[in-house]
Amino acid sequence: MARPPASARVLAVARGDEPADLLITGGNVFVPSTKEWIATSLAIADGVIAGWGDRDAHMTTDVGGAALTPGFIDAHMHLESTKLWLDEFVAAVLPHGTTGVAGDPHEMANVLGVKAIEELADAARQVPFTFKVYASSCVPASPYESAGANLDHNDITRLLADGTAEGVAEVMNYPGVIHGDPEILARIHTAGPKPTYRVDGHSPGVRGRLLDAYLAAGVESDHECTTLEEAEEKRRKGMWVFLREGSASRNLIDLAPLVTKYGPANTALCTDDREPSTLLSLGHINDCCRIAVAHGIDEKDAILLASTNPARYHGFTALGDLGPGFQADIVAFAQLSTWEPTQVWQNGNVVAANGHLVAGAVQKLTAPASFRNTVNVGALPEPQQLILEFPPGTNVRAVGVESHTLTTGNREMKIGDPELNHAAVIERHHATGKIGRGFAVGFGLKRGAIASTVAHDAHNIVVVGANGPDMAKAVARLTELGGGQIAILDGEVIGEVPLPLAGLMSDRPAQEVGTQIAHLNHAIATQLGTTTEEPFMQLSFIALSVIPNLRLTDGGLVDVNKFEFVPVTIDS
Repeated sequence: MARPPASARVLAVARGDEPADLLITGGNVFVPSTKEWIATSLAIADGVIAGWGDRDAHMTTDVGGAALTPGFIDAHMHLESTKLWLDEFVAAVLPHGTTGVAGDPHEMANVLGVKAIEELADAARQVPFTFKVYASSCVPASPYESAGANLDHNDITRLLADGTAEGVAEVMNYPGVIHGDPEILARIHTAGPKPTYRVDGHSPGVRGRLLDAYLAAGVESDHECTTLEEAEEKRRKGMWVFLREGSASRNLIDLAPLVTKYGPANTALCTDDREPSTLLSLGHINDCCRIAVAHGIDEKDAILLASTNPARYHGFTALGDLGPGFQADIVAFAQLSTWEPTQVWQNGNVVAANGHLVAGAVQKLTAPASFRNTVNVGALPEPQQLILEFPPGTNVRAVGVESHTLTTGNREMKIGDPELNHAAVIERHHATGKIGRGFAVGFGLKRGAIASTVAHDAHNIVVVGANGPDMAKAVARLTELGGGQIAILDGEVIGEVPLPLAGLMSDRPAQEVGTQIAHLNHAIATQLGTTTEEPFMQLSFIALSVIPNLRLTDGGLVDVNKFEFVPVTIDS
């Protein structure tokens, strides 16, 4: 699709017949197509770059030799993982130079269905930001968990046809794709032949013939590569590889040679899942650029990965370039090496300066009423319903977690091992009473319990603890809050983060949410003895039955490699 045609006024400004709204002078403009820096002025009219060079303007801003780049774009992310409602997320990332994202709302869709996607798209039209929504392709992510809703290919077709969605979001059920599941393939096929939409992927560790089948089915990208060899194979076979740097999954350093060896084609940066504390302390895509350059990626290539490449992949035709006719999303760096913007313009309007949002740039948005009161477990579980009791020495399978990766281990442990914690997943959408019980290792909880209604992707209640009573208290408190994350010790709350919007997001300012999270993490580190660096991120993913190796859902223990339920105990 071509860029939107310029208005007659923009053309008049381009010709020099009328004054521009704004003239940005003294800048060095990055040119993606030639990877050059060009010293020129930018004339802006009606939110569009009308032309290069000096001309009359109603307002002039001299940036004093700053580097000017296109606005940054996150190639793949989930708003829900930031725990912030849309206005707070936009306000948090604009000062860091991010002016657009490709968002997959499959977390809220797992809770509330198509309505959540539609209401998010409506809200996105009200912020000074390009927030493009993709149609969630795997709700639920697998048949081994109970979600609040189900989307089929007809739902995706409608979301694409009415303009709500811009493409098909990550196809997580890769075994279904590879083995030709008719419904999964039908969801992929909604993207073409005309008009053609992108189909994002999710294929951790998929290689060889299985990858061939996945690609042949029509999937085009992946953000789950964890090794260079995997990323190289996928890129060689024509797949776009998104280099991810989230709060828990940090793959950018390992994958940086993919760009240093082969150049920036078919690659982009993404965050996938980034906590508010990370956004506030380290930044967003600008932080990814900083890490990329520190590990050998040329700064010009980093800019391409952060702006032009994601714009080209996703068909954001007005973004990713500062040539005439493109939307005036501009990031100014007094010193590019810092990757901290001194000014940010979105659609021709200055929205941030020196790391701070301009007053009034982002208006307060009230979240939809339908996002509230989504925790429905029915009768609260008793302590004995949340734990499994076996004789000491019994061999059991345990979900093994490890810092900085979402891949879990299939650990064989013995009852009585002090590293072993109880784990349970409680269905929270339809009050079915379903509870999956098992064990986890890697959290290192010596006492108490932690629990969350953020539990990818079906977002049931997941709880891990040293004893049943504290686990039950955690579940009960989350139902009172309408969702959130919590830590309990001896029956008392020692830290909590209320998330009343679909049980996934806060309705509070980003700074307040960040403070709540910091207090919660400090409490469990000092009082419960946890050993993992990001316990709640790990907790939220132990139910995700589409990433290897072992997961626990409300249905029970799932061996993702075999894609089947397995017993907790192991025959000796």
